[in-house]
Amino acid sequence: MSITTIANPATRALIRNFTTPWKMRWYYLQKLPTLFFWRIRIRSCSPDRAVVTIPFSWRTQNPFRSTYFAALCGAAELSTGVLAIIALHQQPQISMLITHLEADFIKKATDMTSFVCEEGWKIQDAVQRALDTGEAQQVQVVSVGKNEAGETVAKVSVTWSFKAKRQA
Repeated sequence: MSITTIANPATRALIRNFTTPWKMRWYYLQKLPTLFFWRIRIRSCSPDRAVVTIPFSWRTQNPFRSTYFAALCGAAELSTGVLAIIALHQQPQISMLITHLEADFIKKATDMTSFVCEEGWKIQDAVQRALDTGEAQQVQVVSVGKNEAGETVAKVSVTWSFKAKRQA
């Protein structure tokens, strides 16, 4: 889905902010300094799909000359979190929280790794159910990390919980 096909102008603006490097660097410095240090980037996003990259460098390297597992998980989580933020944009107050994370590391990450999550629709459904029922809703989404050769490096499953906050 192209950003120009997104009907809601506020959502288009949010996505533009996510994909504007200096705005995201500023946000990372304020709220998520490890993402700034690791030089994680949101390459593209839409309500359904997000692509996040993490470079292999001295900042992300472990003693075994591959990307540190926590840095890989951080990039994978961001690829799902961006989709959650888009789904929550302009909704009534809803809390979001990761309740479970599971990762399979398949190959050493020794170059740029791109994490792709294409399950934004699952997150949107869970948010809508949380609004409709008033009950917490959990959804599990998968982000797949691939190296520059297109080989799968890691698969990270993130379980998000969404709950509508009570209005006073």
